[in-house]
Amino acid sequence: MPLQATSTASASSATSPSNKRRIMMVVGEASGDLHGGDLAREIIARGEPCDIFGIAGEHMRSAGVRALVRMEDIHGLGLSELGATAGRTLRAFLMLRRILRRENPDLLILIDYAEFNLMLSGVAKRAGVPVLYYITPQVWAWRRGRIRKLVHRADKLAVVLPFEADLYRTAGDRVAFVGHPLLDRVNPAQNRVETLTRHGLAPNAKLIAILPGSRRAEIKYMLAPMVEAARVLARDHGLTPVLALAPTLTREELARAGNVDLNGIRIVERDTYSILAASEVALVTSGTATLEAALLGCPEVIAYKLTLFSYLIGVVLVRGVEYFGMPNILAGRKIVPELLQHEVTVENLVRAAEPLLSPTIRSQTVAELNALREKLGMPGAATRVATMALEMTT
Repeated sequence: MPLQATSTASASSATSPSNKRRIMMVVGEASGDLHGGDLAREIIARGEPCDIFGIAGEHMRSAGVRALVRMEDIHGLGLSELGATAGRTLRAFLMLRRILRRENPDLLILIDYAEFNLMLSGVAKRAGVPVLYYITPQVWAWRRGRIRKLVHRADKLAVVLPFEADLYRTAGDRVAFVGHPLLDRVNPAQNRVETLTRHGLAPNAKLIAILPGSRRAEIKYMLAPMVEAARVLARDHGLTPVLALAPTLTREELARAGNVDLNGIRIVERDTYSILAASEVALVTSGTATLEAALLGCPEVIAYKLTLFSYLIGVVLVRGVEYFGMPNILAGRKIVPELLQHEVTVENLVRAAEPLLSPTIRSQTVAELNALREKLGMPGAATRVATMALEMTT
């Protein structure tokens, strides 16, 4: 399948009129696309003539980013699944490398997407293109040796977790904690009563939310145990199971990838935050959604499972972290249950979720989740990074 671009011209060149600032922006995951879209809007809103182009997902494209490559065509899950997109990813890298070398953009903004963007930062450094790294890779969890490379190659590091600034302390004033961008995004669209009414649920319904992931490979491993566990919890505790479908998936893809009978499971699209805010408890696949649930004060069970090969590689590479769920990492202790790999079973999910339904434990957990918000800084991350980006292009 060929790389998808907005046009033939944009696929072959990043050239724009000389009076415009030329900013290349690169993401490789859905969460990066979300925050990249917010950042692009902030940059464009300043009124400075800019041509922002690169690898862009739906949110970045809708914000005005010119997609030389669609993010959806290159992102994958885990090491063993990268083979399906390896050829397209390599072609995308070679295209961007050529542009950096020959057309010398005014700025390269990198958002997470660790290995790809770290290599691209090296190309930019050698080409003399300034690099702004926004939402740096999780080097605190694995392969800390990359810290030195990031400090050397990035002209500015805009970090979103409070402890990350210390990791890059050798960068001096080139590193800044800008706050977490989710603080500006994670709010329910309506209150609990309105949410139940909007989705045709009983006014006294108590919800259990199911968030099985945003990619087909995650759905393959997580959907079945989560759905069955939700059914058991619904039966035993009078709950209504609601699956919040990620915007990166369709209902058809959900059914095919998961190969699960979804009878009796209400599927809700594009209202995840409201569903989480209205739920008693959630079963959440590890990723950005765990922090979103935490910010909405929803007690959750965090779970993750991937191929055996990817898991074994992870065991070798991941060092220095006691937890894998972001709420627990931020808290420095286990405030919500975590289940990894072979632990992800129906029985374990039920066993982990049931205590969170106790009024006392639930209240305590909600208070601990709410306390995490203060650790994530102040809202306005995209605004601060947009200012930083435009200052770097002058």
